[in-house]
Amino acid sequence: EQFRIPDMLANRADIYNLGGVDGYLFGGDYCAIGFDPVGVLQRIIGLPNAHFIRGNTDRYVTNLNDHRSYQPDRHTDPQEIKTIINITRSFCWTLGAVSGAGLDNWLHDLPLEYRLTLPSRERLLMVHASPGNDEGKGVRLDHTEAELAEIVAGCEADIVITGHTHMPLDKQVGDVRIFNLGSISNPHMPDLRAWYAILHTDDDGYRLERRQVNYDHKAVIEAIRSSSHPSPGFLASYFELKQISKIYDRPDLVEKRESYDL
Repeated sequence: EQFRIPDMLANRADIYNLGGVDGYLFGGDYCAIGFDPVGVLQRIIGLPNAHFIRGNTDRYVTNLNDHRSYQPDRHTDPQEIKTIINITRSFCWTLGAVSGAGLDNWLHDLPLEYRLTLPSRERLLMVHASPGNDEGKGVRLDHTEAELAEIVAGCEADIVITGHTHMPLDKQVGDVRIFNLGSISNPHMPDLRAWYAILHTDDDGYRLERRQVNYDHKAVIEAIRSSSHPSPGFLASYFELKQISKIYDRPDLVEKRESYDL
């Protein structure tokens, strides 16, 4: 069997060119910060044999009070305040869009995790950030092995698939393989390609094949700026290399990134 595992919607042409897949596993954060939330949800919901979990922003959109940024008295940096305003605008606009299309309950009712036992008996857990959590730091390149071991302790899985950080990672920690998908969109790293993975599995074992897909970033920016989104400049900044994580400025992590074959 082959399952496509994205963090958001990817270029389906890549899947078709590979011969298709048997199902889809989606890891959350589908539409909260994007210019076409309804279109994205309608497409992924219509896919055959698709399984979904929630991301933190899916929860924030349908319950705005859950978002920690709604505490302006704690923030004094002007740029941080501007980011909070842009995110707040996007969440509110998205809620209006998905509610108007009758998709808000679907988004609200998404489960925290998805579990699957592979034909070769490995136990797979998909969760957006980390076992038991759809937010927080997730699993990151700057985590030590001891920190990662603590994060997955007691997860009752052999493979933990995550997203959330928008930065890929593949690390064996004890008996648990931690595999961060990266992201299809809104990148936080210099590589702007859409990242996802294909899970190949049969009775003899499994293989996770990481895929990176090029697409027309200029066309995305044009679509953003021609949409009715209230913060088009903020959305476009992700595709203009303006939202790169500070992790990629750290020389001490270069060797670690290379060891993960990123």
